[in-house]
Amino acid sequence: MSTRRETDAFSFQVMLLLCALWGLQQVAIKLAAQDVAPVLQASLRSGIAALLVGLLMTWRGGWEGLRQGTLPGGLLAGVLFAVEFLLVALSLGYTSAGHVAVFLYTAPVFSALGLHLLLPGERLRPFQWLGIAVCFTGIAVAFIGGTSSAQLNARTLLGDALAVGAGMAWGATTVAVRASRLSEAPASLTLFYQLAVAFVLLLGVALVTGQADHVALTPIAVGSVLFQGVGVSFASYLAWFWLLRRYLASNLAVFSFMTPLFGVTLGVLILDEPLTMNFVLGAVLVLAGIGLVSGAAWLRRLPRRSPSP
Repeated sequence: MSTRRETDAFSFQVMLLLCALWGLQQVAIKLAAQDVAPVLQASLRSGIAALLVGLLMTWRGGWEGLRQGTLPGGLLAGVLFAVEFLLVALSLGYTSAGHVAVFLYTAPVFSALGLHLLLPGERLRPFQWLGIAVCFTGIAVAFIGGTSSAQLNARTLLGDALAVGAGMAWGATTVAVRASRLSEAPASLTLFYQLAVAFVLLLGVALVTGQADHVALTPIAVGSVLFQGVGVSFASYLAWFWLLRRYLASNLAVFSFMTPLFGVTLGVLILDEPLTMNFVLGAVLVLAGIGLVSGAAWLRRLPRRSPSP
């Protein structure tokens, strides 16, 4: 039986690159929003990645999981995955990419709460409850002081709330995977379910709401969709699963907390997004709370769910 190693310099360098890619994704969506609506971008990137994952599974013979009763869990995980990306796409119309990057990564907190309720073996420990309290305190601080004006900006608050909702959907997806037969299925099959269902549902939303009516095939738009579909949803997720097969998940998860930091930094550098001290303080509290909730004992039992956009 193979044993997973402690992280080393190589795994840190790979995680540094992956976190930069994941943090850049929200920035890329917003950068191309005038040319391709964010919901349509989310649909197209899911479709491209689903096609690539499906071809890879066909080459490797990875469809046997379909005969293991994974379809119900796969459909549920796909719907929740689609909801997550729908909320991310909507939130970027109201708030900054940096805010979305931070609030989206509240997902482990919601995963822990859901698993606590559903699975006796996943009961929260006292320090994890402390982490949840710290995380939600950070959200409150960031909400109250996360705008650049003296008065609360209703649009920014709505966008922040949608981003937290996306984190809830991501957390619910993890719970759905953990509590269904997907927990024993190949990671590539779980990823395919999520991507394929999200492509269909989000494309339907884009068509019904008219967001597919205006598409400008500019270099930024094409580059953004290809970056999200090929670079993030396909290549980076496969690299993540490759790391999970070789290194301790608890160690890798600590590195993944760099993603919101990249998201905030790249949003400031590329999109010239403003920052306030209250939001920075709130973001630090959110990340500290996530770190407490995501204790090593819990993380080692967590399913291999693909990371956030």
